[in-house]
Amino acid sequence: MAQLSIRIDFGPELRVGPGKIALLEHIAALGSISAGGRAMDMSYRRAWELIEELNTMFGQPVVESRSGGRKGGGATLTALGLSLISRYRAMERAAAAAAEAHLKALELEVPVKARD
Repeated sequence: MAQLSIRIDFGPELRVGPGKIALLEHIAALGSISAGGRAMDMSYRRAWELIEELNTMFGQPVVESRSGGRKGGGATLTALGLSLISRYRAMERAAAAAAEAHLKALELEVPVKARD
């Protein structure tokens, strides 16, 4: 089935799309930047770079990290990080609903072999 993918461009190098949103969701669920990255087959370094891109883009943190220690480190999403996920997913649902009939029509144009 055809699916719509949303990417928000704030500028030439300022983008938010499904990958960054999924990373934020994994960090929220797993409590760690490294675990979130691993869940996406991504290195800690790459996950941290994507989080830093978001922090820079919005001018404030989307993730708060805690250094390790006796109780261990970890990471949580800030209110902005949670809002970013919520707004992105709402836009995604609205766009998918608006495009549903068009996607179905286009899907019928794709040969059956290509859809399998």
